[in-house]
Amino acid sequence: MADIVASWEVPLVGQAYRVEFEHGSATGKRVVFVNGAEVLRKDWLFKLVGEETFEILNHKCIISIKAVGGFRYSYRLFVDGREIESFRERQSKILKTWIYVDHPEAQPTRVTLERDTMDVYVNGEKVESVAEFVSEGTETHFQIGNRMGVITGASSGSRHEGIIHNLLIDGHLVPEAPEEAAPENVAIMEDP
Repeated sequence: MADIVASWEVPLVGQAYRVEFEHGSATGKRVVFVNGAEVLRKDWLFKLVGEETFEILNHKCIISIKAVGGFRYSYRLFVDGREIESFRERQSKILKTWIYVDHPEAQPTRVTLERDTMDVYVNGEKVESVAEFVSEGTETHFQIGNRMGVITGASSGSRHEGIIHNLLIDGHLVPEAPEEAAPENVAIMEDP
């Protein structure tokens, strides 16, 4: 991977996917890696500019290659028709993520709510959930192993802030994970 010329982080359902692009400016070679795995390879192309298309979790991705003078190129990533910065901004608005661990030695569990669809993902995998209206707003119930998860939704009272979502695991409130969740920001759930 000596010819990596660009890399991006693509946030999808509570997990970041690292996209790396290899471009041979003499041969036209193009290789796309997602989380280190090769997903596209073209070894010899006469045209050094253009587009390469691939998918991540059914999201259409396009890398645009343009000449900017001499043997210099610009590389732009588009996801679902949006440039990566715009896509990231949109994802930060529609995804709400929490991270907790069952006990200090356990691996963290990531729970993500996709607010557009109200789908719930645990460690990037969509789980079955049941939503219901309650007097305070909504509750979405789902199972995580032997634990019961509930995501509540209630009005903030502010049009700009919208709906406030909270996660409870076995009745315990889990704090929202910041964009880059450090270990000290992970909630630890001890058995009662």
